[in-house]
Amino acid sequence: MILQIGQAVPSSLTELVLHTTPAAKGVLVLLLVLSFVSWAIMFLKWREYRRVTSAGLEYTEAFSRVAALDEAGRIVHQTGDNSYSRIVDRATQFLAQTTPGLSPTADRAGRLSVSQVEALRMVLDAQAGAERDRLGRFIPALAVIGSASPLIGLFGTVLGIIGAFLGLAREGSGNIGAVAPGIAEALVATAVALAVAIPAVFGYNIFASRLNRIESMFEGFSSEIIALMVHEGRI
Repeated sequence: MILQIGQAVPSSLTELVLHTTPAAKGVLVLLLVLSFVSWAIMFLKWREYRRVTSAGLEYTEAFSRVAALDEAGRIVHQTGDNSYSRIVDRATQFLAQTTPGLSPTADRAGRLSVSQVEALRMVLDAQAGAERDRLGRFIPALAVIGSASPLIGLFGTVLGIIGAFLGLAREGSGNIGAVAPGIAEALVATAVALAVAIPAVFGYNIFASRLNRIESMFEGFSSEIIALMVHEGRI
């Protein structure tokens, strides 16, 4: 029930929330759940992206010191299954399934032909894209929360204002002291919605940018694999 005339005027945000209608409380609970979800996604993605970026720099540096793809594979598998190990495994699988020298452009040393190298590049790009999609899971949810939260808050505000005016109509009073507490309670939903939406929007843009940088790292890593194969004499 909205605050009635004659009751004590709320002096804090907590009191305003406690005096809101059940419908407005439901909106606030929903917004708090969305806030928890968005912060959980941002925390998990921050940890995941930091780990992937650190590993990428480490593996790229290590690749400059190895002379064979098999040795590179052992390096990336030292920390278990990860995006980089899956890219190397995809290259190794392609080589195992491909017979060198299928075209006149391949030499007698059994090197891959130009078309086979191009096919390898496409395979590695596809695997890098798959890893990017895997790392990008739940990032769109931040955009959804950032755009939907203000609308949910506006819905709660409208409900609160309707309740406030209905209460005024029942009491038959229209002075500012009577209407102000009800309007303040209604605006709580909008304030909470903005508090949920702003971090979610910032998080979405930050992590989308980091994801693009990680995708560039995957592409560079794929190029390192091909360069290593050239060094090894397979291309």
